[in-house]
Amino acid sequence: MSDWNKAITEEFRANEGKVGGMYKGAALLLLTTIGRKSGKPYTVPLGYQTDAERLIIIAGNTNPDWYHNILAHPQVKIELGKESFEAIASPIEGEQKDFFLQRAHQNMKAVAQRSEDYAKVYAELADNFSKNVPVVALQRVER
Repeated sequence: MSDWNKAITEEFRANEGKVGGMYKGAALLLLTTIGRKSGKPYTVPLGYQTDAERLIIIAGNTNPDWYHNILAHPQVKIELGKESFEAIASPIEGEQKDFFLQRAHQNMKAVAQRSEDYAKVYAELADNFSKNVPVVALQRVER
């Protein structure tokens, strides 16, 4: 895990899902996948959207390790605030994918407009957003 992800993950867990810095107030979850080659668990912090009962995550680039891990092992662990649960990850394509990408783009633009400290970062993220990034639905596994 990168130092950046490790620091965010530790802060998330220590503060019941709340973090500061550029993610202050953002909808953030921790996604734990099983490595497709190693078989080891890997945890990454990700922003998310909600869609009824599903959580929607979008990659920041076109080739994240976590995405390849869920293709190999779709059962994942989610940490959301104080809560932890298992979920099934399913890639989203077509019109649904376009819808969530557009919504994410609008959210980043909105954050850029209201955040003095991180306006430039979020504006660049929004401008560089690609339709080629993976979009994934996370559906809670009921026990």
